[in-house]
Amino acid sequence: MARILVVDDEVGIRELLFEILYDEGHTVELAENAAQARAARQRMRPDLVLLDIWMPDTDGVTLLREWGSQGLLDMPVIMMSGHATVDTAVEATRIGAVDFLEKPITLQRLLKTIHNGLARDKPIAVPQVAGKPVLSNQVSAPSTVPASAEPPEPEPIDTAPEQKPGLSGNISLDQPLREARDEFERVYFEYHLARENNSMTRVSERTGLERTHLYRKLKQLGIEARKRSS
Repeated sequence: MARILVVDDEVGIRELLFEILYDEGHTVELAENAAQARAARQRMRPDLVLLDIWMPDTDGVTLLREWGSQGLLDMPVIMMSGHATVDTAVEATRIGAVDFLEKPITLQRLLKTIHNGLARDKPIAVPQVAGKPVLSNQVSAPSTVPASAEPPEPEPIDTAPEQKPGLSGNISLDQPLREARDEFERVYFEYHLARENNSMTRVSERTGLERTHLYRKLKQLGIEARKRSS
């Protein structure tokens, strides 16, 4: 899964995108303006950014241009807007945006655009010759084998690790995905709370979850944050 930064000045849009992307298994951080976006980009090194065009302090196109001029566009950026013109979308694409989402954003369109954006940066596996990678456009066609020379078929090797059926640690795999994920998240957050002596600030930093969403997630999982011990 990916680290995704959502930049939008509308709290409703931020919350909605957070819920959708988090439910898809992504790590999500939110920013409501360009200043927060700059800090979040430096802190979390996102794999992808969803960037609103119209924001109060610095608009998204200006921020995109700033990142481009500073050599910081090392991640795909998808622009979002409900009022942008075609010229604005073209300008954003020229600067370096990989796609554009028009609000209101449909779930199918959102997930497809993010999938395509993330796929753009994934390297294509290529064969190696004498330990050196070969570019995909330099790979020659495999030599043909004469029909008379039939290579022997090797015995299949079972490389699957031995596992206990239905169990992964203490989490049962014989349950619906949502319940299994909730169980894992409960163990995950209880671990970090204990490790950080119930410091919400440090748990927030460790897990990459804003404090507001951290409190909400703990409440959702039925975890009560205890007072820090002295």
